[in-house]
Amino acid sequence: MCEAIGVSSIQVADQTFVAAPPERIARSLNSPTRWRRWWPDLRLSVREDRADKGVRWVVDGPLTGTMEVWLEPVLDGAIIHYFVHAEPAGVAPEKVATLDLAALNRRRRVQGKQMSFEIKDELEAGRAAGEPPH
Repeated sequence: MCEAIGVSSIQVADQTFVAAPPERIARSLNSPTRWRRWWPDLRLSVREDRADKGVRWVVDGPLTGTMEVWLEPVLDGAIIHYFVHAEPAGVAPEKVATLDLAALNRRRRVQGKQMSFEIKDELEAGRAAGEPPH
């Protein structure tokens, strides 16, 4: 962790709107098989299953820290909020600054978007723009 300012080296916050009820999004999200596909190198342990509000994990593997998907009801759907707060594993704190942190953060941001867009595509399939969710 960057001691001077108290933030994680890997820090991702992203959001995607999905025109589907939070409980349907939560069902799509609640699959360890999908987690392994979305984040194949990470070991995720559920810290808190929040049902239709999302899930929080402890992250291990090449990163150590936490990850969360929070589902916020909005209009006729929900916003998928995706957060990662972690440190590269096995790297001495004084060496973290020598890593390509921008690339490491980008990789986790892209994985979050892939997860969100897969759920969005699945749950909004066949829905015309502007129409209510199925």
